[in-house]
Amino acid sequence: MSNTLSVRLPDDLAEWLNHTARRTGVPKGRIIRQELEKARDSAKSPFLRLAGSVARPADLSARKGFSRK
Repeated sequence: MSNTLSVRLPDDLAEWLNHTARRTGVPKGRIIRQELEKARDSAKSPFLRLAGSVARPADLSARKGFSRK
């Protein structure tokens, strides 16, 4: 790896990163790389982030137009 990036983190995010690194034994740099990879991968299929978030009636067959009766 040859690219270096410096980032200023707010206190709460830096505390989370330090705590997570200590708890898991994973270096902070690796945690950041993993989270960036997750963000990159989720951008490849943006429709999946909406899964389950659409409001609808619990039973579509009960609505007029969807019933086979």
